[in-house]
Amino acid sequence: MTVTAPPVPVDAVPSGRRRPESRRASRVNAGQARFGYVFVSGYTLLLLAFGLLPTLYALYLSFTRNGQFVGVDNFVRVFGDYRFLPAVGHVALYVLFWLVSLIVLVVVLAIVVHGIRVRWLGASARFLFYIPGAIAGASSVLLWLFVLDPTVSPVSALLHAFGFESLVNVVAVGNLPVVFTVIAFWAGAGSWIVIMYGALNNIPVEVMEAARIDGAGPVQTAWHIQLPMLTKWISYMGVMSLAAGTQLFVEPKILAQATKNVVPEDYSLNQLAYLYAFRQNDFSGSAAISVMLLVVALGLSAIFIFRGKLFERD
Repeated sequence: MTVTAPPVPVDAVPSGRRRPESRRASRVNAGQARFGYVFVSGYTLLLLAFGLLPTLYALYLSFTRNGQFVGVDNFVRVFGDYRFLPAVGHVALYVLFWLVSLIVLVVVLAIVVHGIRVRWLGASARFLFYIPGAIAGASSVLLWLFVLDPTVSPVSALLHAFGFESLVNVVAVGNLPVVFTVIAFWAGAGSWIVIMYGALNNIPVEVMEAARIDGAGPVQTAWHIQLPMLTKWISYMGVMSLAAGTQLFVEPKILAQATKNVVPEDYSLNQLAYLYAFRQNDFSGSAAISVMLLVVALGLSAIFIFRGKLFERD
C-alpha cells in the first residue's frame, strides 16, 4: 500500500525555499493591499471631516445650550414647535411617493429594457439615462420651473387639462409631494435603471434558460427569478434614496423664492433646521432636528438592510 504524505502548507516552507511563483504572488497581493489603503484613505479622511465629526458635534449641540447640558429639552422644544409636525408630514409623504415610484417603476423599466435587448438600448442609450442625474439639483429645479409653468411649458396642454392655469396653481402646497417626486424621479431614475440593468446581466444564463425550458413566461421569470435575485440591489437603492429623500431642501427653497413664498420656507425639516440656525440663531434646536432626522433615517434604512439581507453573502 502506498502512503501519500499530506501537502505541506506554503507558510510552513522557509521563505528561501518557496517557489518563485509563490513569492511573486505574495508581492503582488501586498502591493494591491497598499494601493487599496491609499485609495480608501481619501474617502476615510473625507468621511471623518464631513461625516463623523459634524455628527458628533451635532449630538453635542442637541443636548446642550450655551455650553450647558440640558438633556432632552432641545428635542422637547423643537417637537412642540407648531411648524415641526407639518414639516414631518410633508417629508414623510414625499419620501413615501418617491420610494414607491422608484422601487416599482425603476425595477419594471429595468426588466423591460433587459428583456427587449435591441440595438438602440446599447451604450448610447445607457448614457442618455445618466444625463438627468448629471444636472445639479438647483439647475434641475430651475428647468422644472419652466416645465411646470403653464404659460411657457412645452406640456402646457396637459397642465391645462388638469386645471392648472399658472405656476402658483401647480406648486400649491397640496401638490408639492407629487411635484417633488416627479422632479426627483426624472433626475435619479435613469442611473438606477442602468444599475439594475447591470445587475440583471449578472444573473447566470443557465438559470434563465432553465426557466424558459420549464415554460416560464416573461412575467413568471421576472417574478420568481429576476426579482428575488435583485433583492439586495433594490435594498441598496432604497437605502440611498431614503438618505437623499429625507434631505429635502433645494427644491422647496428655490420654489419658495420663485413663487414669492407660495411654498412656505419651513416646508421641510431641513428648511426648518436652517431657520432655527440662521434666522433664530438657535443652533441647539437646529442640531436637535438634524439628530431626529438622522435617527429616523437610520431606522428606516435598517429595515431595508435587514429585510433585503444586504450584507449577507450568497
